[in-house]
Amino acid sequence: MKIICIGRNYAEHAKEMNAAVPTEPVFFLKPDTALIKDDQPFYYPDFSKEIHHEVELVLKINKAGKNIDPAFAHKYYDEIGIGIDFTARDIQAKCKEKGLPWEKAKAFDGSAPIGNFIQKKELADIADINFHLTVNGKEVQKGTTKDLLFSFDAVIAYVSKFFTLKTGDLIYTGTPEGVGPVNIGDKLEAYIENKKLLSFEIK
Repeated sequence: MKIICIGRNYAEHAKEMNAAVPTEPVFFLKPDTALIKDDQPFYYPDFSKEIHHEVELVLKINKAGKNIDPAFAHKYYDEIGIGIDFTARDIQAKCKEKGLPWEKAKAFDGSAPIGNFIQKKELADIADINFHLTVNGKEVQKGTTKDLLFSFDAVIAYVSKFFTLKTGDLIYTGTPEGVGPVNIGDKLEAYIENKKLLSFEIK
């Protein structure tokens, strides 16, 4: 099972990170050890002092596919969930300064909490899904798929040029603006529309 994460898929987030808005999807991978399921807590790692939350809609791939045509990409997922792409921002900055890969800032154990999924057919319009994250009850990130630079179908088609997608693979589709630090004791809750699908604590 692969966890595929799309970077800079919302223009405002790219701007807040002082990064160029991409002209084609940017992606990286996380191992399955990054997943945290069933609202289990996230334990703050001792190698970082600046872990940031990035809330994202997540697609669950339902069948194998390679070189998928964008016109058929919608057939490769039935469920949409929500998750967090935790980033060790201090480690990432050091890696970027040296021109090094930064998997250790993105793909560490527990860096991909995942919530419950809902059926795609339950959502009125895939191109207009609202989602948000609260920390200790305060809304910190809010997004809508209207602002995606690359749609779900475009992302599936693009990634499948390089990797065969398999049943159960997860695609984290990018985060909107508003990323920021988390601290021990924080409670994070993530919603699609007004449905809470993820809730966990930082320990």
